[in-house]
Amino acid sequence: MLRTALRNVLAHKARLAMTVLTVCLGVAFVCGTLVFADSAAAGYRAAASKGFEGIAVTVTAKAPPPGRVAEPREDVLTDALVRKLAAVPGVAAVRPSAEGSATLSAADGDPLRAGTGRARPAGAYVPGPDGKDGRHPLVKGRAPRGGDEIVVDTTTAEAGGFHIGDTITLATHGPVMTKRLVGIVTTHDTRVTTGGTLVLFDLATAQQLFATPGHYTDIDLTAAPGTGQFELAGRVTGALPADGAEATTATAQADQQAVYVNVLTRGYQKVPMVFAGVSLFIGSFLIVNTFTMLVSRRTREIALLRAIGATRRQVVRSLILEAALIGVAASAVGFLAGLGVASVLPGLLSGSDGTLPDFPLVIGARSVVAALAVGVGVTVLAAWLPSRRAAKIAPIEAMRSAHQPPSTAGTRVRGAIGAVLLAAGAGLLVSLTGAEDASEENLRSAMLGCGVLMAGLIVLSPLLVRPLIRTLGALTSRFGVVGRLARDNALRDPRRTAATAAALMVSTALVAGLAVIGHSTARSLDRQAAAGLSADYLIRARTDTTAIDPAAVDRVARTAGVEAATATSAGTLFVGGGVEGITGIDPKGLDTALKLDFVSGSAGELAPGRIAVSATTAHEYGLAVGGRTEARMGLGQEPREYTVVGVYRDNPLAGDVLGARAEVQANGFVPGSVQRVFVRAERGAAKDLEHRLRTAVGNNPLLTIQDRGQLVAEAGATVGNLLTLTYGLLAIGVVISSLGIANTLAMSVAERTREIGVLRAVGMRRKGIRRMIRLESLTVAVFGTALGLVGGLFGAWALGSLANGAVEQYAFSLPWGTLLLVCLSSLAIGAVAAAVPARRAAALNPLEAIADTA
Repeated sequence: MLRTALRNVLAHKARLAMTVLTVCLGVAFVCGTLVFADSAAAGYRAAASKGFEGIAVTVTAKAPPPGRVAEPREDVLTDALVRKLAAVPGVAAVRPSAEGSATLSAADGDPLRAGTGRARPAGAYVPGPDGKDGRHPLVKGRAPRGGDEIVVDTTTAEAGGFHIGDTITLATHGPVMTKRLVGIVTTHDTRVTTGGTLVLFDLATAQQLFATPGHYTDIDLTAAPGTGQFELAGRVTGALPADGAEATTATAQADQQAVYVNVLTRGYQKVPMVFAGVSLFIGSFLIVNTFTMLVSRRTREIALLRAIGATRRQVVRSLILEAALIGVAASAVGFLAGLGVASVLPGLLSGSDGTLPDFPLVIGARSVVAALAVGVGVTVLAAWLPSRRAAKIAPIEAMRSAHQPPSTAGTRVRGAIGAVLLAAGAGLLVSLTGAEDASEENLRSAMLGCGVLMAGLIVLSPLLVRPLIRTLGALTSRFGVVGRLARDNALRDPRRTAATAAALMVSTALVAGLAVIGHSTARSLDRQAAAGLSADYLIRARTDTTAIDPAAVDRVARTAGVEAATATSAGTLFVGGGVEGITGIDPKGLDTALKLDFVSGSAGELAPGRIAVSATTAHEYGLAVGGRTEARMGLGQEPREYTVVGVYRDNPLAGDVLGARAEVQANGFVPGSVQRVFVRAERGAAKDLEHRLRTAVGNNPLLTIQDRGQLVAEAGATVGNLLTLTYGLLAIGVVISSLGIANTLAMSVAERTREIGVLRAVGMRRKGIRRMIRLESLTVAVFGTALGLVGGLFGAWALGSLANGAVEQYAFSLPWGTLLLVCLSSLAIGAVAAAVPARRAAALNPLEAIADTA
């Protein structure tokens, strides 16, 4: 039986190649997304991680005690402390630094490498005794010597097209600065090498920008040989002021940093894992169908083995061994193909702003295990199910007929099970139409309902083949005898047709459902943003931890064509065990910026200790107008009691909580600063007002300026990840379904070799054979697409209540463009999948085909 398995693997090379390709595709998508997830996580960790090479202990200022505003501790990290630490036994070297962040403008005025995954560290060039900074070796030019000079790293210079002597525009916090580039350095800082930027100033300028003159943000210590990190940290702690500074080992810093980065990257890994799961789920149908057809074709061969003495168990083992050999080969090829998938995904998932850091591929153990598990495990399982069915057929019965139609009892059982599953899934989804919110429990119920609904469609699909394809036959019959033959071929084995269409059905259902939900959500967010905005322009910092120069706010208000300008601050409010973003605004300027629809109360009474909340926030924390809650604003404050003065309908630009600007500004991310400026233009203002606003803020790379149309479009763009996922799933479905239909048609052509030979012998031309195969392929593709559309649209409609609970003004809306794309894709799948089988069928020699004994 071992020799038989090996002979069967090698005897039919074309069939072997097709099967390996089938399994390989599933392995490639799963392993590719796993490798990408590991690589992206490693890239994010590197992009957000500061290196600790050569550092044993770092001394930093302690955070202020509760009740005090977070201000720089100007009396701690001084030159006197540096000298004191240098004298501590076991300290080999001391490197004080003043570090922060800086954003540069490229030659075209756009921010350089400002994507969300990019780090932009800035600091001081700190020369050692030899006059050189060992952490940043110079490769060109010289070190900065004054406040108007900077150096950058080689990758930053290359990305920005900078050369020695160029004048560069940049900003740290507040106003724009222009500096002259005098040097270029190299760095091993992974935050920079993964696609970030690095700017270095002279020490005095860095202190002025990121600390205070004569003071530092941290002090790095190198241990002498024979001195451990923890031992040195203990000695250093004894030399520090007890309430002013603390010493942390490099190991402890790395551990803290790892926790932060894991939180940062956890959510992003879910998207590629969705692709992997969908690939495996859809690909499994293809693999099972392939082996079912293989075993079906070899029914007589299996019967002959049984007739000469092979037991059922030996037959099953032989087929499973054959599948395992194919699985191992496919796993190896699929793993290599998966590396190609992983290398392509960053370009597909990155936006124009380069939201992904640059990273090399990371091949972990779980990717290799997944390749074997998918390639071998799924393949063996796919072969085991049909092999058991084939082994149960009596030898004489199998040799008399290669095709065994399903029994009437089996059909009835399938119909009953499918009907129960379909009714259960639909019923569970319909029961959610009365849900008031998108709670975790409701979401789990929705996912279960969708899964059960699709399972019901899959089980029932063989029974739906005849009525649906007979209906489609009204179209194919227009092509005459060729069209009727194509219809009859699709009806010949309903289980095979249904299994072939299953991959396309599942991917179409996912795409249609997600597209409808995404489109409906985007339109509702558009309406919400348009209805909730009074301003014509919004100037804002790229992050809430960046400040807008107060002088720039005044310049904006005085710009010709500006009727009014309202500034807002951003901060956090710790309330009821949760954390909510809070926007600080002057009640008098609220109408200039936003149109808030208050359910109760108003914003007129906003003041320190008084807040207004969105309807969702009020529902989540059980708040109402006149109610009081204990909360803490910012990290450096004691909890206090806040009174709710208003509840407004959700507004994405207003956020979850509104507070008095003075209070939020004092306790925000950057104390004493503002992060947004809403601008209302005068009636008939010149079209170049946006340009004048950019000039008023000094073309600051930290700031973005958007008009009303851009703001409304951006609100709807928050579902961009969902739409990216939708089109990604569509691409997966197209590839896998094309291969599945092509595989089925190729084997079908092999099975019908004699039949095709007879058709050629009685006068059918090669063109007619090709058309028959193509029409059959299109029929299968349309069948799978039709079922998928029904399931996807029904699921999206049923989940409308959950979406309405998460997004106000949600209304079910069909994305006709995307749905048309899905339908056209199914036609393309049918045409592409039939190309090779149709050519092969048309090329058959009639006499040789009639004499075929395979």
